Amino acid sequence: MRQEFPYLRAGMSVGLLGGSFDPAHLGHVQISRAALKRFNLDQLWWLVSPGNPLKTRAPASMARRIAAAQQVMDHPRVRISDIEVQLGTRYTAESLRELRRIYPGVRFTWLMGADNLAHFHHWKDWQQIIETVPVGVLARPGDRISARLSPAARIYRAQMVKDSQSQLLAQAEAPAWCFVNVPMISASSSAIRATGEWSVTES
Repeated sequence: MRQEFPYLRAGMSVGLLGGSFDPAHLGHVQISRAALKRFNLDQLWWLVSPGNPLKTRAPASMARRIAAAQQVMDHPRVRISDIEVQLGTRYTAESLRELRRIYPGVRFTWLMGADNLAHFHHWKDWQQIIETVPVGVLARPGDRISARLSPAARIYRAQMVKDSQSQLLAQAEAPAWCFVNVPMISASSSAIRATGEWSVTES
């Protein structure tokens, strides 16, 4: 059966924010709104992943996480997507290869918090990611120094786009990355889970 994917026009700039979103919170909302503006994106997709390969704990069900994400993120240019489930991909590099195949001519930008940049070099095929799509990094509280000193930041220092030129990132040829400082809400999914207000199973 032929899969139906959302329509994207060639030439559009689309930011991709991946994660388990277990659960989604206002921090995700804030960095999404900032990314749309700072990187001059036409759309931004939350890629709700089946599970993070670097984590041993299984997340809540996909349906529950998507429903919660849709409640917290209400923006006409932000799409909550389970496309990784439809594609059958597990790793970011695989997902990007498939998306670029399905949407030729669309300019994708991978988005991440500064905390992810700090251990980006542990991701599978991480250099393939940064060599094929621009990467936008949004600062989170306490992660600025470790992110800037990370192996990825050091190896690709010459390809860094200045904060003041962040709106050029989505149109830049990879490898290109940009680190932007934005006002951040100090919220995390793990902290929310620790309160007991969100559990893997329905209560």
